[in-house]
Amino acid sequence: MSAPKTPLPALVLGAIGIVYGDIGTSVLYAIKEIFGHGHVPFTIENVYGMLSMIFWTMTIIVSLKYVVLVLRADNEGEGGLVAMLALASRAVADRPKLRNGMLVVGIFGTALFYGDGVITPAISVLSAVEGLEIVSPHFRHYVIPITLVVLFGLFAVQKRGTAGIGRFFGPITLTWFLVLALLGVAQITTHPEILLAINPLYMLRFIWDFPGVSFIVLGAMVLCVTGAEALYADMGHFGKKPIRIAWFAVVMPCLVLNYFGQGALLLETPEAVKNPFFLMAPQWALVPLVLLATAATVIASQAMLTGAFSVTRQVIQLGYLPRLRIEYTSVRSAGQIYIPFINWGLFVAIVLAVVMFRNSSNLAAAYGIAVTTDMLITTVLTFFVIRFAWKLPLLLCIASTSVFFLIDLAFFASNMLKLPQGGWFTVMIGLAMFTLMITWHRGRQLMSEAQRADAIDLRSFLESVFISPPTRVEGTAVFLTAEPGVVPNALLHNLKHNKVLHDQNLFVTVRNHEVPWIPMDKRIEMEPLGHHCWQVIVHYGFKNDIDLPRALEHARLRGCQMEPMTTSYFLSRDVVIPTLGSGMAPWREKLFAHMHHNASGAAAFLSLPTNAVVELGSKVEI
Repeated sequence: MSAPKTPLPALVLGAIGIVYGDIGTSVLYAIKEIFGHGHVPFTIENVYGMLSMIFWTMTIIVSLKYVVLVLRADNEGEGGLVAMLALASRAVADRPKLRNGMLVVGIFGTALFYGDGVITPAISVLSAVEGLEIVSPHFRHYVIPITLVVLFGLFAVQKRGTAGIGRFFGPITLTWFLVLALLGVAQITTHPEILLAINPLYMLRFIWDFPGVSFIVLGAMVLCVTGAEALYADMGHFGKKPIRIAWFAVVMPCLVLNYFGQGALLLETPEAVKNPFFLMAPQWALVPLVLLATAATVIASQAMLTGAFSVTRQVIQLGYLPRLRIEYTSVRSAGQIYIPFINWGLFVAIVLAVVMFRNSSNLAAAYGIAVTTDMLITTVLTFFVIRFAWKLPLLLCIASTSVFFLIDLAFFASNMLKLPQGGWFTVMIGLAMFTLMITWHRGRQLMSEAQRADAIDLRSFLESVFISPPTRVEGTAVFLTAEPGVVPNALLHNLKHNKVLHDQNLFVTVRNHEVPWIPMDKRIEMEPLGHHCWQVIVHYGFKNDIDLPRALEHARLRGCQMEPMTTSYFLSRDVVIPTLGSGMAPWREKLFAHMHHNASGAAAFLSLPTNAVVELGSKVEI
């Protein structure tokens, strides 16, 4: 029986709450930063030019690029940079050099996601709490402490999951967007002529008059499209149709009304440029608006955290990060996970960002490099998908992506000007994560090569063992091995020290693939080796939850009678000895050895019963 489908209105409401939280809070700081740090002279003509640029930036980047084009590039229903990377790399599998280069670029973009994940909650929550300064200047000294308390509360509740509060995300965020529209309409009625800024001629005239300033202002303009990547990343949760309906029917109209309302306010009161969003509200509504804005930014930050956990799991299963401890926070939804290391690592980095930069304007200077880099990488990967996977004509592929590429490149180049002002912070985080990912992946390759060099053929070994078989004991032994067809070290240790062999023996290798899902009927592959021994390969996609005991239940259909109480899992926790310079730089070899030593046990990653795991060590030189 298939599970009942979620109604379309519920999916649209969920998309509003989860997908658009980040871009929905950009109204708090975008225009303020455009005029405050975008080097834009404050004139009536420039207000029209900036609003026109905001409108067309959202139209081209969000509506056309992501909603219309990129959402079409689904990887079996899943989206996001990791899914796009897997889709593009499979499309050029017959070009190994191109594929390897693409993987490096894609993993670099994924690493930058963590830098974006640090700045986004910091700037969103801080900009919301800064509304208290409009209520009363006396609150200025309490902004940072309140921000840190709110962020700590957000990160502290992650281990409990979001199932209890997640149902409120959609209604609260929908309320937020309706309030944005009401605030905007109230101001537009005083200067309805501001709606003429939709005309792109105002944008083109500004670019013609101030080409240098136009280039610089792109660094602040990117703030109005923050969260655009979430459209693609959350496609698997809601589907294309609900995301598109939510954008065109609710999110974009409300954002446009609010931005144009802020523009109308600036025409009436130019000094409101210091914080146009909160100054749009009447005095009696300021405190409720600050509370609603804080709730909206917390929800936006929650969506970022959920994405960070999901991306981390996918990267782990692609082999670019160690096996971290993953906790499932819901018995109904396998997608609700909690990774303690990522959670508190991001929190420490966010606290550093808030304390170092002190206000949202300074944080805006650090924002943009990671976002625009990921936008640029997504455009490049999209070209390879539509050219090599969809087999579209070359000229059509170039025409459909070149405009987006040039726009993304302009945004990227402008944001690189922020590097000395604070952009270095997100780049540093991204480079650190990229180094860890590439080091782990290369270290695992070297480790596998070293193990294969000393490997013993499994079938030949078993034939020699059963010439004079050891004592057989009741139960089933599951030996985990990285490479099929070779003798695992755990088996050698078991025979040497215990001098017994179980009645049934499974030699299990887990294979991760560059597809999001592998169904249960294709999950397990078994080959009989004789004497009640089997070679087993278990296949997982990067979105599948790895649960080895559950997968091995299918072994019963192949003649292996497994009972949970009499099944023992054996794995080798290898000790890595760096040989200094054999395959990586010495410091990277030492880093890999340290990561391997401190990584959580494979039992947690594979969902093994920990009381049934026997860890037997061996030494591997790389």
